[in-house]
Formats: sequence, structure tokens, C-alpha cells
Amino acid sequence: MKYNERIRDIREDNDLTQQDVADILHVGQRTYSDYESGKTRIPVESLILLAKYYNVSMDYISGVSNIKKEFPIK
Repeated sequence: MKYNERIRDIREDNDLTQQDVADILHVGQRTYSDYESGKTRIPVESLILLAKYYNVSMDYISGVSNIKKEFPIK
């Protein structure tokens, strides 16, 4: 699964709107929509922030793995 599909699926699973997630990332809704559509690549810092927010590993949120693990907290 591609990361843009994964971030959309996770957002929908958490009953959040694109505006809700855009607010978390401090970007506009249109920018976040572009992340989900794959038109614009999401910055790594934003992907990390979302992984922490959703408490999922970077492997999972980036689409590298389909195994949902918690975000590693140090």
C-alpha cells in the first residue's frame, strides 16, 4: 500500500476530516488533500507527527508494512 492511501485510510478509520488532520499538521486542507491524493509528497516530519498522533509505527504509516505496531516511544 502506498503511504498516501495509508494516511487516508487511517484518517477515515479515526473519523477525522481532512481539515482535522490539516490542523494537526498546521497546513491548509488543500495541502493535506494533495498529500492524500499523491499530488504532493508529505514531508517526513509531518509523517512522523501523524505516526505519533495515530500511535502507529513509521513502517505502517509509510505503507512499508501491513503490520500495525505502536509508535516506539523513548
